[in-house]
Amino acid sequence: MPVREKLINPQGQPACGLFPDGVETINYLDFDLRSHMDRRRSTLAKRLRFNQFQFISLISPELIIGAAIVDLKLVSNAFLYFYHPASDTYEEFSFLQPLARHTRIDTSPLNGDAVFRKGNNHFSIQATRIPGVRRLQITLNNGTRVDATIDETTGYQPLALCTRAGYQGWTFTQKSAARVCNGDVHWQGKDYDLKQLDTLAAVDWSAGYMRRETFWNWASLSCRLADGRRLGLNLAAGVNETGFTENALWLDGRLIKIDMTDFLFDRYHPTHAWAMRSADGIIDLHFEPQGKREEKINALLIASNFKQYFGRYHGEIRLPGETLRLTGEWGLAEDHYARW
Repeated sequence: MPVREKLINPQGQPACGLFPDGVETINYLDFDLRSHMDRRRSTLAKRLRFNQFQFISLISPELIIGAAIVDLKLVSNAFLYFYHPASDTYEEFSFLQPLARHTRIDTSPLNGDAVFRKGNNHFSIQATRIPGVRRLQITLNNGTRVDATIDETTGYQPLALCTRAGYQGWTFTQKSAARVCNGDVHWQGKDYDLKQLDTLAAVDWSAGYMRRETFWNWASLSCRLADGRRLGLNLAAGVNETGFTENALWLDGRLIKIDMTDFLFDRYHPTHAWAMRSADGIIDLHFEPQGKREEKINALLIASNFKQYFGRYHGEIRLPGETLRLTGEWGLAEDHYARW
């Protein structure tokens, strides 16, 4: 199936469903955005209501990195965090820009740029279909640097889908996990070679007219199994579940869809383990948090209660013909409330 050129059709409506080869352009300004009482909204309203973000994780047993660029129009945000499991060292950097100044996220998930700048702190994510790489570059004014190249060529099967969101909106997301990456990191006076660490990357590109008030739980895993195969996992509950789900795994790059997944955890006891089980019986996992990045914002128009945990996965993934067993592989889990 060829890449879909545009998400919004000539009638001003999004094409909902799964897109095995992705979507070239999220032409959101062609969307017939209306109020709940069917009044057609202005172009300015379309621009202000359209939210975008990109998140990338770089995971190895020796070093875990999370980075994001978020554009909410009234404000933009970029963050970067590091966790070193052996020493239990954690450090994060977060920056806000009012009115999304010096922030841009192109509307092509397959071939576009995302940039954020505040002072001497620069974030850049560049995607190119040819030669098929996604490059994350971050330089901070304290000397911290990340330069990672993520392979999106051989066997690249992204999970790309669009679902309805509330009465009038929609959400598009394109995700992948356990992608080979290489590059260099400089953090706290030390240099790290991502290829030497056998680092694997996960990418989350999301945009749309999301529910004014929403929440989600999310899980992501990128690891190597004992036999050397790459295993990637993306699970979610609370968003992108109107007819389709964003639950999937990748085994050496091959995409396998997963049914609805339940997240069982105690929000008020963050060190307790989480359980994740899918309706089709494929997923039966436990996640043990080791640390987290959290942020709480409660403004007049925007609110966010964000907790992203890094920790270890245990349990089974039951596929036809084989069962994959996890015995402490590193990954992420998230509990997020948002009003935007």
